[in-house]
This record gives sequence, C-alpha cells and structure tokens, in this order.
Amino acid sequence: MGKYREIFPYALAAGLIILLAVFAPHLTPMDPYAQDLAMALRPPDSVNLLGTDRYGRDVLSRVIVGSQITICSSLLLLVATTVFGSVVGALCGLRGGKLDTVVMRLSDVFLAFPEMVFAIAAASVIGGGITGAAVALILICWPKYARLARGLVLTIRSMPYLEAARMSGGSERQILFDHVLGNIAGPILVTAALNLGTIIMELAGLSFLGLGAMPPAAEWGAMMSNGRSMIQTAPWVILAPGMAIFVSVAVFNMLGDKLRDVFDPK
Repeated sequence: MGKYREIFPYALAAGLIILLAVFAPHLTPMDPYAQDLAMALRPPDSVNLLGTDRYGRDVLSRVIVGSQITICSSLLLLVATTVFGSVVGALCGLRGGKLDTVVMRLSDVFLAFPEMVFAIAAASVIGGGITGAAVALILICWPKYARLARGLVLTIRSMPYLEAARMSGGSERQILFDHVLGNIAGPILVTAALNLGTIIMELAGLSFLGLGAMPPAAEWGAMMSNGRSMIQTAPWVILAPGMAIFVSVAVFNMLGDKLRDVFDPK
C-alpha cells in the first residue's frame, strides 16, 4: 500500500489536468476568441490575470481552453497508438512467420529516423491541421509499442495456460484478446504513461512549426508560435502557454516514473 500512496499525489495532479482539459470551455473567465484591439498586449492585471495577446484576447482563457486541444488530443493519440501498436506487436509475436518479419522490418524503417524529424516530414506531406499532426505522430509512435508487445509475447508464448487455450480449441483472436493482451498490459501501460509527456511536446512542437493546430485555435504550441515575435515586448503571451506545457509534461512524466517503480521494479 505504501507504494500506491506514492502514486496518489501525481495521479491526483494528472487527473486535475485532464479534468481541466475536459471541462475547459466551462472554466474560462472570458471568451477566449473574443477580440478587442483596444485591449491588445495588456500586461497581467486584476482583470486579465495573464494579460492579453495582440488581438486583445484573454491569455488565461486561451490557455485554459487550449488544454482541451493539447491534452485531449494527446490522450486520444496515445490511446490509438498504444492499442494499435500493442495489438499488431502481440499478433506478430503470437503468429510469427512472414507477418512478423514484414511488420518488424517496417518498424525498423520508422525507428531509423529521429522522431521529430520524421513527424515534421510526415505532417508536411499529409497537410496542416491537428488531424495531420496526429496521423504523423501515430506513424512514428506505433513501432515502439509493437516491438514491446512482441517481445513480451515471445516470453509467454510457450506458457502452459496458452497451450491449454490452444488445446481447448480457442481461436487465435480469443487467445490474443482473452489471454495475451491482459498479461502484457502492465509494461505497456507504464510505457504509455511515460510517453504521454513526449507526445504533448511533439504535438505542441508541430503546432509551433505551423504543422498542427491552425489559427485561431487556442492550442499551446500555436499560441507560443504566435507570440514568439513578442518575447521581449510582451513575454506573457509566450510564457503562459509555455509554462502550461512545462507543468503538464512534468506531472505526466513524474506519474510515469512512479508507475514504473510500482509495476516494473526491475
């Protein structure tokens, strides 16, 4: 129980961030998209706690509503990548043969490139927008889960309970979903928790480069990109979304570290 208590503060912080993202439109003190040029680049005060941007929009409201795009998109992306990569890798490890060879060689091709470089190239080909950025990140992230799942399946493929399932007439699909995935879920979930912070940064990075969320969307990376020319004259415009990314990534990384300590002590 002591180990689980260590996780609680980080799980609570991560849960609060996720709740903020889910209910963000209802928590903003002002309309995050309402423009008022007379209020442009107003420094933080009692009315606009984090100041305003070049169009007079409240930065705090935009940071809050931006969490829905950045955090929720990253979570959905992580779930899709984890499920797809794990199922493909587990199937390769269970079946072997040509499927295993082809998929693993394909994963080698994707893993041969630095993640962010490949994501930039893929997003450029697919086209701008949050959907294009998400597809690009799925392409670069799935191989790590496929390889992890395959390796875990190879260690349990000859276990007696799987042999018993085969002898009892269980189909490959039943064995995969009923017996294999449940027994390899722990290390995969720990890896996913550790990878969430990276996905948040990569998604924000693509938006910063103009390959993700498009204006006027209040996405943290896009907000930093729009405010980078004002880093000296109105630093709050870029520092607010930057701190939001920093805090979120730090919380999810620390949660992942604690989960690894509990579920994978080796």
